[in-house]
Amino acid sequence: MTRTDSTPGPREDTLELTQEWDKVFPRSTQVDHAKVTFHNRFGTTLAADLYRPQGAGGPLPALAVSGPFGAVKEQSSGLYAQAMAERGFLAVAFDPSFTGESGGAPRYMASPDINIEDFQAAVDYLSVREDVDPERLGVIGVCGWGGMALAAAAADPRIKATVVSTMYDLSRVAANGYFDSSDSAEARNQMRASVAAQRTADYRSGTYAMAGGVVDPLPDDAPDFAKDYYAYYKTPRGYHPRSLNSNDGWTVIGGSSLMNATLLGYIEEIENAVMILHGDAAHSYYMGKDAFARLQGDNKEMVTVPGASHTDLYDGGGKEAIPWERIAEFLTANLG
Repeated sequence: MTRTDSTPGPREDTLELTQEWDKVFPRSTQVDHAKVTFHNRFGTTLAADLYRPQGAGGPLPALAVSGPFGAVKEQSSGLYAQAMAERGFLAVAFDPSFTGESGGAPRYMASPDINIEDFQAAVDYLSVREDVDPERLGVIGVCGWGGMALAAAAADPRIKATVVSTMYDLSRVAANGYFDSSDSAEARNQMRASVAAQRTADYRSGTYAMAGGVVDPLPDDAPDFAKDYYAYYKTPRGYHPRSLNSNDGWTVIGGSSLMNATLLGYIEEIENAVMILHGDAAHSYYMGKDAFARLQGDNKEMVTVPGASHTDLYDGGGKEAIPWERIAEFLTANLG
């Protein structure tokens, strides 16, 4: 049968993937690594790093991992995936649509619908692998992808366990500002007017203006969380050439639809297990606590890491802030 654009069914684009190890963390000798691709229901081909325990027989419990928002799989999500593979899980760390090595155009756009779908597409992929037990699937979301992970768990009961680390509720921040400091119709309407003007300018010019990544150079009066972002994304600790946050960031209008979304609208209805992991020194801690307060059931767990900042939970912050064994025990208990 000759395929046409109107033929229903999946189709994957061919992506050029870097095969050499180019992560910001060391490669584990306990884990096998491979590049893989899969597609979402919008037809975008996603690129992922697959981490599998060496010598493990299947079928295995499996995890889909992504985040932070504006990062790539060679950064924090890859570290989480590899660490979980060291503890017996098959894990894929993927680049979201329009970013990193994944497909999708125009580049550096975000969409709450498409990005939640990216998580579900990873679950689709894992569920049909012969070395994966489709009844033992979970997700891990870091930073802004923590909120996406909760939204995916609310939408998809195949996700039996969810771990969100140092989470952002991106729709809340987009609509209300940090600490809800701009939670007013006036402030939102000003933002809408700014986005609308930028859309007109972009369409006229035929290009998309870039918002810029993490501020560089860092001003002396920058808040502590901005300094933390700089220390991760702009130094050898976490810099990666494909990372939006390390370089030119999203397009100015890239995340504008988040403002009209409600990512966590139905998290009270998540029946499967959820762990919310947060540092009590993180500027984002209030978002994790507020999300946890809404969860229902006795299979929900809040883990607070004393003294940990937001980015300490990206990679441990040089002080082993990430409780790997606690995460693995939670996943093992709830994935069987």
